[in-house]
Amino acid sequence: MPQQATKALDSEKITINLGYVDLGNVDLLIREGFYSNRTDFIRTAIRSQLERHGDATRASARRRRLQLGLCHFSASDLEAARDAGEVLDIRVLGLATIASDVTPELARAAIGSLTVLGALHADPAVKAALADRIV
Repeated sequence: MPQQATKALDSEKITINLGYVDLGNVDLLIREGFYSNRTDFIRTAIRSQLERHGDATRASARRRRLQLGLCHFSASDLEAARDAGEVLDIRVLGLATIASDVTPELARAAIGSLTVLGALHADPAVKAALADRIV
């Protein structure tokens, strides 16, 4: 029922604290031309670790039955589930978006549980309505 998003969406911003010596080493690598900036270094390091543990994450995602990628849930998706008497168990590894026209009442009627490893974009009122169902 969810539609795969076709448009690339913005990335999620995170903040990290790093010791001064580690930060200095990163800056040294940048100055020596290994990386263009701190963000480039951090992205490269993260991708390297994800690749290193790729088999484990893929196995875990299969075991947990996570849908990978970008998943969008429109009001019509949720109305169809509700009207069919279905309660959705949403499990996403990536980005889950709930359309802006989805009301808190519709979200509660159609979504039984919501697990998102990554990011969830939804109206704050919808997030609040689903707070007790977010795993």
